[in-house]
Amino acid sequence: MKKPKRIDITPKELEALLKRAEAALDQGDYELIKAMAEMIAYLSQAVDQKNTSAKRLLQMLFGGSTEKTQQVLEKLKKASDRLDARALDAGEEGQNPEKTRKGHGRNGASKYTGAQRISIPHEYLKTGDRCPECDRGRVYQMKTPSVVIRVRGQAPLDATVIELERLRCNLCGEVFTAQAPEGLGEEKYDAAAGSMIGLLKYGSGLPFNRLERLQACLGVPLPASTQWEIVDSVANRIYPAFDELQRQAAQGEIVHNDDTVMKVLSLMKENDQKRKTKGKSKKKEAAQRTGMFTSGLVSVVGDKKIALFVTGRKHAGENLEDLLKKREAGLKPPIQMCDALSRNAPGEFKSLLANCLAHGRRQFVDVAENFPEECIHVLETLKEVYKNDAVAKKEKMPPEERLAFHQTESGPLMDQLNDWFIGQLEEKKVEPNSGLGKAILYMLRHWKKLTLFLKEPDAPLDNNICERALKKAIQHRKNSLFFKTEHGAYIGDLFMSLIHTCQLCKVNPFEYLTELQKHSEDVFKKPQEWMPWNYPAALPAGTVEESTPDVSGEPR
Repeated sequence: MKKPKRIDITPKELEALLKRAEAALDQGDYELIKAMAEMIAYLSQAVDQKNTSAKRLLQMLFGGSTEKTQQVLEKLKKASDRLDARALDAGEEGQNPEKTRKGHGRNGASKYTGAQRISIPHEYLKTGDRCPECDRGRVYQMKTPSVVIRVRGQAPLDATVIELERLRCNLCGEVFTAQAPEGLGEEKYDAAAGSMIGLLKYGSGLPFNRLERLQACLGVPLPASTQWEIVDSVANRIYPAFDELQRQAAQGEIVHNDDTVMKVLSLMKENDQKRKTKGKSKKKEAAQRTGMFTSGLVSVVGDKKIALFVTGRKHAGENLEDLLKKREAGLKPPIQMCDALSRNAPGEFKSLLANCLAHGRRQFVDVAENFPEECIHVLETLKEVYKNDAVAKKEKMPPEERLAFHQTESGPLMDQLNDWFIGQLEEKKVEPNSGLGKAILYMLRHWKKLTLFLKEPDAPLDNNICERALKKAIQHRKNSLFFKTEHGAYIGDLFMSLIHTCQLCKVNPFEYLTELQKHSEDVFKKPQEWMPWNYPAALPAGTVEESTPDVSGEPR
């Protein structure tokens, strides 16, 4: 069967066509043509929605491709010959010149911030010596030394077996054992071991059983059960820092929140027991929550960013409400950034609610193949808004200046887009139940919250920082599949929160976790002095090595 030619027609054009058919045909033929047109429109809409859902499913299973405007437009240009020259020209405008491909694997010496640095002086020359080549000039030290990098492999956790010689008296039987070296410690597993296991498990998603197999291959056995005992012990020594992190996060000016599903075996067991319990009405059973979630909260406090994770039966809004209970009286309500789900709202606590513009934009990315011209217009407009925000970040504009800049540069763009959305629906250029219609309705329904950045200083455009944080929890779910108990989930939340906050503050999480354990007593006394951004000042004098300049001359 020959493939039929696709015809794109708007609802308004279809209505005009049916009027012409009604005037030209008898009633019977007209009713048949009308029914066929309505059926085609209905099937087209159903296929549109089905394709969108299938695409979503593929993205969830295999990971979605980039949603950058340039990439989306290039895909449309290759896949469709329905774009006119004007749309193509619009798609080419404002694109950045091609940049060097990222991920080529070559890193400069300045990237090796955690590497040991060794300075080697010249064998026989020093500043001020006569040049051995020309014998007239004097040599001087150059700003940037020549750099050689050598990377060595080692086990994630290494071990040392110390054999203490023993001597026994052949007459009285007394045994004499050699003294252990100083600084050996009483613990089999030192603080660094606990930090490394926690970082591998909750920072990199490496399950205990995989690390057990890896260590066994390398001849340093480390059973999964022992790993759990170590991280549990570490948490008992550092949890005041986690509590203080939550208290400080509650004082933030901006709070991002979202959640993702998570499995906790003990809670799943509770669900099974509730289902098996007899004598309960269906209404009561329906009222009981059975879902499990990990909520991600990212709080912006001044120039610091704090990431928190909370796993359990509560939604992101309920966990945000619990956090805001720790907020000091007298502070103005924070700006809350989330998607448009009602369960993200913080209940009785007031906040200036902003919705994620990237979520609204994604609605058009999903239907771009079916409505290329319309979606190009929306994506290009939003692209300019994001460019303006990038300029504000690059120039480090103060909040008020950034607000004025967005109102001047982005305000007219968003107003034009709002008018365009309304015109598409009022002029019946788009079917409200189509994929494009639903994307437009989503934007109009949440317009005030989507454009809070045009009204409030420092209001963010999107919730991307929180979605990136939640990848920690998603990574754990993909690799370890579940938490065994609620206590295990708490341990995971503690480590993920401390590790990701370190990453947001550009602090080495391995060193931070290790120092928290070494100074556990001080952490319990004054946890506010042991945050990722200020803990070096709390360390005893001489603990932190002086900053060594890298090849760029900047302190590392």
